Amino acid sequence: MTKIKYRFKGHESFILREGWLNKGMREVRNDPFVFSQNYGADVLGVGPNMAKAIRYWMRTCGLLEERGKQGVFLSKLGEQIWEYDKYLEETFSLWIIHCNIVKNRGQATAWNLFFNEYDEMEFTKDELVKELINKAGNLDGLEKFSEKSVEADGEALLRMYVRKPERGSDPEEKNISPFGIFELVKQKGSLYWKSQPPLHLLPAEIVGYLLKDCTSKEGAVSIDDLLTGKDSPGRILNLKRTGLVEKLEELEQKNYIQMNRTAGLDMVYLNQSVTGEEIVKKYFRP
Repeated sequence: MTKIKYRFKGHESFILREGWLNKGMREVRNDPFVFSQNYGADVLGVGPNMAKAIRYWMRTCGLLEERGKQGVFLSKLGEQIWEYDKYLEETFSLWIIHCNIVKNRGQATAWNLFFNEYDEMEFTKDELVKELINKAGNLDGLEKFSEKSVEADGEALLRMYVRKPERGSDPEEKNISPFGIFELVKQKGSLYWKSQPPLHLLPAEIVGYLLKDCTSKEGAVSIDDLLTGKDSPGRILNLKRTGLVEKLEELEQKNYIQMNRTAGLDMVYLNQSVTGEEIVKKYFRP
């Protein structure tokens, strides 16, 4: 039986910042051994811990492939993002990155727990950290872990998703996260809460990207499961039922799916079996 792996604080306390993925992709394409000398700090122009964080985030969001002695390379998705949107100016690309981070239970355990299993309407940072520690303690196969590392993840989660006012001209220096525009977590004083993103910033294809792993072998899934199931669009994208149905209707118009909402069935059927890479390609090259 394969032992389940979990990870906390792989990011060295650095959230994913604007410009990092572009910088990392560029240098990996230039040199498969970019991270070998001083963790890549000199080439990337950052400190060693920051360089380790860049490598961690690239791997966690699915842009990086590690091939042992051969070095590191961009994954198929990484090559696609580099070709179509190397500066990650499209919200579509950022959503793909977000989805891959949250689904990566092994590398971004706290992110997966937060979006899949944390249902509090309102919470403080301390309440979130306490519950993440409780949930970490209940993970199958996790014998020991550092509560301090889980606490660092809880703080990083909030910094990564709460929208901050942009000040100054250098986002790296100001620690600006590209995910703030989605407003998946909002804050007022010491209180935080999950929020549905502005739907005009969410391409329907992102729901399609997540659909492929939610359906049965027959390509069918209920809307309820798409709303509350593990790693579902409802969970990962903080969608309410009305928001989810709106995006499903858009997918139906684009012939990705068919919906059957008669007699209370509320079922979704895939019209075609497509991979994540195919969805990315079709979005950028329709």
